[in-house]
Amino acid sequence: MTGAFGYSGKYIAKRLLAQGKSVITLTNSLHRENPFGDRLPAHPFNFDKPEKLTESLRGVSVLYNTYWVRFNHRNFTHADAVRNTMVLFDSAKAAGVERVVHVSITNPSEESPLEYFSGKARLERALMESGLSHAILRPTVLFGKEDILVNNIAWALRHLPVFGVFGDGQYKLQPIYVDDLAEIAVEQGKHREYRVIDAIGPETFTYRGLVEAVGEIIGKRRPIMSVPPSIGYAVGWVIGKLVGDVMITQEEITGLMANLLYVESPPAGKTKLTDWARERASSLGLHYTSELARRRDRRTEYRSN
Repeated sequence: MTGAFGYSGKYIAKRLLAQGKSVITLTNSLHRENPFGDRLPAHPFNFDKPEKLTESLRGVSVLYNTYWVRFNHRNFTHADAVRNTMVLFDSAKAAGVERVVHVSITNPSEESPLEYFSGKARLERALMESGLSHAILRPTVLFGKEDILVNNIAWALRHLPVFGVFGDGQYKLQPIYVDDLAEIAVEQGKHREYRVIDAIGPETFTYRGLVEAVGEIIGKRRPIMSVPPSIGYAVGWVIGKLVGDVMITQEEITGLMANLLYVESPPAGKTKLTDWARERASSLGLHYTSELARRRDRRTEYRSN
């Protein structure tokens, strides 16, 4: 599997090991703290050496792929992630992998002007055309102990006198608990039928409603202001500079406001974000969680919030 030392990958690996499966991980962070010790050996991705990547995958029955990047940066881009994942799929086929469980996104479209969604759509098509048995999981937002979005909403509510939402804040999202996603992924690894699953949680929020719910749960209800997306992005950019991170991107704002994190499907996960947050109300948002810090530090295990 890819990214067992990261976020969703760690939960998938934990479930597989608990079932007695033999697991290896492909990673860019060979020296990151391994929470599984000797039970889970790590191999480099070797995207630039497909023959070595193929050898790493030789004998693998199921490949769980969580590899992706959240935004474009000088050190990583969506285009790189698409190209590398194409190599991964080709190597999996050459190695005789029986099944690929691939994590995508809701509402992917090759016609989308947003690289995140168009790139994910290109990869779905490549996997479908590869001939490999596969399941495609389409989550929206993940939440869990290593969460970024929900934690940083709570962090902002703890530190700012008001909270700004882009436009009217009525666009929707359906967060899924990261271990629920892992449970779905592991279950899909047992099958060989072609499947596409909207991996959404049991609660649907408007963005404004999510902020209100988090604020109430942590005891930090703030006035919520509707602001133009450009102003919201500018404020996020400034906060990002102060904390040394990219807090939000223009593409993420556009995707949110276009309702791309919402689908008309029955929930696939069972854990409610509100229940999970109440259990962690005293600690949620105490510390800012930085995407870039995780990528700069390739040794430390992801911090739990």
